[in-house]
Amino acid sequence: MAKISQEEAAEVLATADLLYSPDEVERTLDRMAMEITGRLGGHDPIILCVLNGALIPSGHLLTRLGFPLRQDYIHATRYRGETSGGAELKWIGHPSTALEGETILVIDDILDEGITLKAIVEACQNAGAKEVLSAVLVEKRHDRSNGFKADFVGLEIEDRYVFGYGMDYKDYLRNAHGIYAVKDD
Repeated sequence: MAKISQEEAAEVLATADLLYSPDEVERTLDRMAMEITGRLGGHDPIILCVLNGALIPSGHLLTRLGFPLRQDYIHATRYRGETSGGAELKWIGHPSTALEGETILVIDDILDEGITLKAIVEACQNAGAKEVLSAVLVEKRHDRSNGFKADFVGLEIEDRYVFGYGMDYKDYLRNAHGIYAVKDD
């Protein structure tokens, strides 16, 4: 991967198209939290944050869930700092919590083709989880999907390279407040 500078990342942000404002994202997170609470409140779930992208949306969602839960993480990636995913999924970290017999909610930042999230859900099922649900802040609209659908979806976006609220551009801009699309993508 060709590393970019902080100045280049700042230029990408300065020229990007704002797709969803911080207020729109926050309202979406409120809605998602209500849906998740309605489905999982009282089920003693384990919430798995998919690193690195879901760190920010998971943090925002977890503070909105008003029921007891346990939290862990899983780290698998196809992107590795690039703007497109490779064919091979790289497993970097597995949950420290035993998943057998548990209700699991996997939170990820974006559902693009569904390859990574589908593999994570299957890994949880193979670990003996009783039930595995998934939530994504953003789902892309295109025809490259592998058929995997998230149980909870925040926002839909057009098929552009996006960043902000956990999603990155070449390892930068995960912290952008709002969801942006790279200009001329």
